Amino acid sequence: MSKKRMFFAQVAFPASRGHTAANDDIHTNPCLSCGACCAHFRVSFYCGEIAGENGGTVPPDLVSQVGPLRACMKGTEYGGQRCVALRGEVGQEGTHCAIYEQRPSPCRDFPAWEEDGTPNPDCQKVRAKFGLAALPHIEQDNDRDPGKAPPGQGDVAA
Repeated sequence: MSKKRMFFAQVAFPASRGHTAANDDIHTNPCLSCGACCAHFRVSFYCGEIAGENGGTVPPDLVSQVGPLRACMKGTEYGGQRCVALRGEVGQEGTHCAIYEQRPSPCRDFPAWEEDGTPNPDCQKVRAKFGLAALPHIEQDNDRDPGKAPPGQGDVAA
């Protein structure tokens, strides 16, 4: 994992599997009030992620088997349709994933921003399709490695 990617993972809250996801920071995560990707992309993943004896977390009643080793979230089998776990209306406050803590790896790993702070182009395209505003470029605060950046305006001495 690159240093920048690790930075984003470190600021996120821990995920249920003991590691952080690319989109777990509830304070800055536009995904938690968007849902555009959840209503557009096919969410396909390894069947070992399905809850059961294999130790997966995704509820089996929300999954369709699409191959011997692949599954996808119901509703997303062909793309362009909403995931069965999506609650609320795309782009509206309160939109959320009903299984956020148990969501599959494609949902955990899809970042709203790239490592350099530019918005994910796939996210931008889908947001535009639903008439949502584009995400801005984000500046990275280098507080995790203070030796490489001067103190910021909100920094406090220890």
